[in-house]
Amino acid sequence: MMLTVSEKVRVLLDRKKMTVGDLADRLGVTRQNLSNKLTRNNFAENDIAKLADALNCDFEIRFTDRDTNDFI
Repeated sequence: MMLTVSEKVRVLLDRKKMTVGDLADRLGVTRQNLSNKLTRNNFAENDIAKLADALNCDFEIRFTDRDTNDFI
């Protein structure tokens, strides 16, 4: 089963003993704004990159060609 971005963020918050408010502070947004985005699971790629940075994590998206195993 694949986790949503919001679920992954919540797992990371738990592992790092952080709250949504802590993460919102690091991102420079309100807790309510971040909470709403997490509820809607509504993130653009650049939002996810910012979340990863604020959580001190690496983030990558890649496409792997199933025929050649090449990735972009």
